[in-house]
Amino acid sequence: METYSLLREFADSWVLLAMFAFFVGAGIWAFLPSQAKARKDASMIPFRNETVGCSSKCPDCKCTDKLEGASDEKR
Repeated sequence: METYSLLREFADSWVLLAMFAFFVGAGIWAFLPSQAKARKDASMIPFRNETVGCSSKCPDCKCTDKLEGASDEKR
């Protein structure tokens, strides 16, 4: 059997199965309950460092309408 044919047959069967198993494993790992904090953090990336509705410039500001996960830096 030629080397090319042997490698082609191997890639068509076992490598395809291994790639599919990796894909399914990565999908399961991404949606595990232990990854919830990482998913929430990643979903808030576009909204970091933003405030909503309040400029926090009043002397006794008690606004709590900042987005979750946004830093306390003021622009």
